[in-house]
Amino acid sequence: MTDLFDLMPPENGPTPGAPRPLADRLRPQRLSEVIGQEHLLGPEGPIGAMLGSGSLSSVILWGPPGVGKTTVARLLAEETEMHFEQISAIFTGVPELRKVFEAARLRRRQGRGTLLFVDEIHRFNRAQQDGFLPHMEDGTLVLVGATTENPSFELNAALLSRAQVLTLNRLTLADLERLTQRAERELGRKLPLDGPARDALLEMADGDGRALLNLIEQVASWRVPGPLDTGALASRLRRRAANYDKSGDGHYNLISALHKSVRGSDPDAALYWFARMLEGGEDPRFLARRITRMAVEDIGLADPQAQGLCIEAWETYERLGSPEGELALAQAVVYLALAPKSNAVYTAYKAAREAARKTGSAPPPKHILNAPTRMMKDQGFGAGYQYDHDAEDAFSGQDYFPEGMKRPVYYVPADRGFERELRKRTDFFAGLRAKRRNEER
Repeated sequence: MTDLFDLMPPENGPTPGAPRPLADRLRPQRLSEVIGQEHLLGPEGPIGAMLGSGSLSSVILWGPPGVGKTTVARLLAEETEMHFEQISAIFTGVPELRKVFEAARLRRRQGRGTLLFVDEIHRFNRAQQDGFLPHMEDGTLVLVGATTENPSFELNAALLSRAQVLTLNRLTLADLERLTQRAERELGRKLPLDGPARDALLEMADGDGRALLNLIEQVASWRVPGPLDTGALASRLRRRAANYDKSGDGHYNLISALHKSVRGSDPDAALYWFARMLEGGEDPRFLARRITRMAVEDIGLADPQAQGLCIEAWETYERLGSPEGELALAQAVVYLALAPKSNAVYTAYKAAREAARKTGSAPPPKHILNAPTRMMKDQGFGAGYQYDHDAEDAFSGQDYFPEGMKRPVYYVPADRGFERELRKRTDFFAGLRAKRRNEER
């Protein structure tokens, strides 16, 4: 996808006097005019430092749509007097890439460098990504890739080792207000909105500068007698769809935020992220599965009812569907957030699995093995087994681990919720076990 203030190459540009979109007219002419990315472009930022030293290296620009990735790349080429070449991974195949590389080699022989801007670089496969490496290494070109997806997941290690990943920020409301004021100066008039409506317009853009300028262009074209309020604005404009890809970063970031809000016992934050995912089009069944996982992983036996409540909420959703069934899932989210937390069983389970891997095929002690045949009895199977119900307190205290294995402690109940009661029980049996050992001595 193209980025903020992007233009077609000059030979394909509009004829003189043709109408120009507001985003085109406001395209920054210098890096200092780019809004919202001062952490990269300032003198102490990585790009500012590169320009200050006169040495530009390959970079990957990672950020959401409409924050200036294409603009930054174009202005970098201008400030370093390099030829700017732009391609999109969506429309470019191997033959086109070969032509780009050959043209860059010819320019290099003529003493001019090439800045190759690759939009949606994550859409190139691994082999295509590897194709850039020799041309980056021998100085034929400086690669500036742009992606909205996490580079550590989408780009191969060889490419990442040769390019610095720089993160562009989503534009804040303050950034969007600065952009709005710049647009009003270009238009020569204020937008016909009152204060709250103006704030609502900024929120509609959802951090996307290009989307904001498109909205401003619509609002500026209206013929209205006076400033519009929020209600009138909402009736004329629809909020931009939230940036949420059910298979991309947005999906994983929001489910992480939901899970950690539940773990952090914050029902309000948990409900917010739950709602954000639903508004983004997430499948409620996926949320039902993840909520149940939270009950198992983070609440556990501190509240034994939590898992069952999640299963019931899941079943309720299956019976009612959307949107009514989503309320049952919301109730489960709030319940989990307020439930006592414990990962004691989760921790114990992982420790037991690790011990199982280390001990391999160590057999159980013979005294707890059944002996259905005479031969097995003769070999000592079941010999010495103590039937717990016949023992005092219905507890024999025998060792059930493989012979020679030092008795471990995996499960340590938390002193919260129902596990407080379970801790009393584990302490009680530990005391009885020690008592039986002393009696055997």
